Amino acid sequence: MKIMIDAGHGPETPGKRSPDGRLREFHFNSAVADAVKKRLGLDDHLVLFSHQKDADVPLHERTNLANRLKVELFISIHANAYGSTFNPSCGIECFTYTNPSAAAKTLAASLQTALVLATGRPDRGVKKADFAVLRDTNMPAVLIECGFMTNRIELELLKSESYQNSCANAIVFGINCYQTAKNARRKA
Repeated sequence: MKIMIDAGHGPETPGKRSPDGRLREFHFNSAVADAVKKRLGLDDHLVLFSHQKDADVPLHERTNLANRLKVELFISIHANAYGSTFNPSCGIECFTYTNPSAAAKTLAASLQTALVLATGRPDRGVKKADFAVLRDTNMPAVLIECGFMTNRIELELLKSESYQNSCANAIVFGINCYQTAKNARRKA
C-alpha cells in the first residue's frame, strides 16, 4: 500500500508551540512520522512524506503531491492545543472531512481506537472538519490529534520518546487493521 504521512505544520510555523515554548508541534509530529515510516516499511508499505524537515511546506503542495502520486491513504499527524495558556483540555481525536467516504470513516475509527488504547488518554472521538488536508485529497484522509500541548500532563507525554513511539505503533496498528478489514470486504 502506498501511504503518505504528513507531519502537520512545519518547523517554523508561527504559534504552533506549547505555552511555555518548550515544544514546537512539528518536533512531535515529525518524530512520530519518522517512527511510523520506519515501522510501515517493515510491513512492505511504500511510505512517503508530504513535509520537509527544514522548511514549511504549504498545505496545497502537500495535497497536490498526494494526489499526483496517487497514494492510497493520507495520514496527517498533529499535537492539539486549546487557547494559548495551560488548561485541562486533553485527549485523542481524529478528523475526517465533513462528507467523508466510508473508507475514511473506517480508517479514522481504526486509528482513534488504536491511539486511545495505546496511550490511555481520553477518547474525544472521531470528528468532521473542513481542513485542507482532508478536503483537498482524493484518497481516504485522516488528521490525528495525539494530545494537547496546552495540557501540562500531555505536554510532558508529547515530549517523551516513549509516548511518541506509542503513538507511532498505534498509527501503524490502525492502518494495518484498516487494510485487513478492506481486504476481508474484497474477499466477501
